[in-house]
Amino acid sequence: MPIQPVLINGQWRTANHSGTFQAANPASGEKLADEYPISTWGDIDEALNASQQAFEALRQAPHEKIAVFLERFADLIEARSAELVELANRETALPSKPRLADVELPRTTGQLRQAAAAARSSGWARPTIDTGLDIRSCLEPIGPVCVFGPNNFPFAFGSASGGDFAAAIAAGNPVIAKANSSHPGTTRIFAEQALAALEESQLPKATVQLLYRTSHEDGERMVADPRVAATGYTGSRGAGLALKAAADQAGKPIYLELSSINPVVILPGALQERGTELVDEFTTSCLMGTGQFCTNPGLVVTLDDDLSRSFASKVAAAFDSAAAGTLLSQGVQHSLAGGVDRLLSLGAERMTEKTACEDASGFRCPNTVLSATGQQFLADADGFQTELFGNASLFLFCEDETQMANVLQALEGNLTGCVYSAKNGVDDETYGRIAPLLRARVGRLLNDKMPTGVAVTAAMNHGGPYPATGHSGFTAVGMPRSIERFATLACYDNVRPDRLPDILRDQCETPGVWRLVDGTWQET
Repeated sequence: MPIQPVLINGQWRTANHSGTFQAANPASGEKLADEYPISTWGDIDEALNASQQAFEALRQAPHEKIAVFLERFADLIEARSAELVELANRETALPSKPRLADVELPRTTGQLRQAAAAARSSGWARPTIDTGLDIRSCLEPIGPVCVFGPNNFPFAFGSASGGDFAAAIAAGNPVIAKANSSHPGTTRIFAEQALAALEESQLPKATVQLLYRTSHEDGERMVADPRVAATGYTGSRGAGLALKAAADQAGKPIYLELSSINPVVILPGALQERGTELVDEFTTSCLMGTGQFCTNPGLVVTLDDDLSRSFASKVAAAFDSAAAGTLLSQGVQHSLAGGVDRLLSLGAERMTEKTACEDASGFRCPNTVLSATGQQFLADADGFQTELFGNASLFLFCEDETQMANVLQALEGNLTGCVYSAKNGVDDETYGRIAPLLRARVGRLLNDKMPTGVAVTAAMNHGGPYPATGHSGFTAVGMPRSIERFATLACYDNVRPDRLPDILRDQCETPGVWRLVDGTWQET
């Protein structure tokens, strides 16, 4: 079986590689046939040079051309949708339907088209004009961007198709996509379609390039290279922090999505009103996709009373009765099992009965519910915030509202946090005390709703305080805000009108321009 080629400077060619790897079918554990190269620095160096040249051309390209590329790319993805779904299913074991075909693929093409609309309108650039002082500013493309995709969303967060990719391209930046080793073939198909769309739209062919894997050392060297302007990364905390250290040392922005336990606070009135309903709601959310969502509810905080204990026991019974799903990789399996063992070693108790999977094929762990007290948590808050990426969750029973508040104050940064309270208002006073504590520690605060779904809308914040992400002021989902991560603020002072970008000229009619008129900033 020949080694799959890499895409560099518009050409599919044999990689300069130090070895090869194969993806595995998580449902069976068997390796798939195709071999992929582990690129050496020679491949990376060539891709960086080509990306830098592409950026110089992209800076001159009309926004319309970039929009046309993104739209055509979406069309070409849909033309190979059946092939993409089939291969992604084999590489990830995610269900073909509805997950891949009916949910993730439409979301992927939809956000590409949203990115096209944002590129065409230029609203993301935030043009600001002070005509009196003749000072003008706007956001402009930052330069070549590296995108590292995760294992759990091969389409919507893929390095050659997903949100980071779409945002970087919409801003006018070329992308070097580093495929996730769990689904290299799926990423290859996306890159093939991207190259075809580039040829049709007459953009530089090095606007999109693809490498499958590098050494850790070369990955860190790449994000710190002077030719790289920014990096988008979604994945494990350990690998992400290593990249962040390298990028930070070089002064390069890197946007990380690392880990999140997504606390769910359930107040007594909510359990009294609809406890049975919440058992089903929580179980569905936590076990969806075998719990492999960055917004999976991994921590439940309640008061330590009979009602809460009964609720947790019913959740544990529901977990025991549900079949354990397939995990994305052997690495995820080992990490989840290790996280459960760590919490047990700290004093957590297992509430579910099953300690092994009935189906031993592939990569699986038993559905697991653990419990601990608020006192135990506060004694080792770092340890008890071990992320259980998969089909597991930890219940915390707090002795009173004061201890509950102390638990929330001890939380790390998270993507989401939600509070369930009574509809009749009996929990409102408690909500008023704890919600501000949770608000400060999450990117998205929810009420009476599980956090698993992430709507692709301009109002969404898929981000949060460190260590959920590297920068709390940015979102990875939602156009046009997500584009701002891959832009730089450019200011023009007393620059002649014919030398200004179009959106900063006085006669510009682009919506969303801020102008200082009679001492007041007005959006025109």
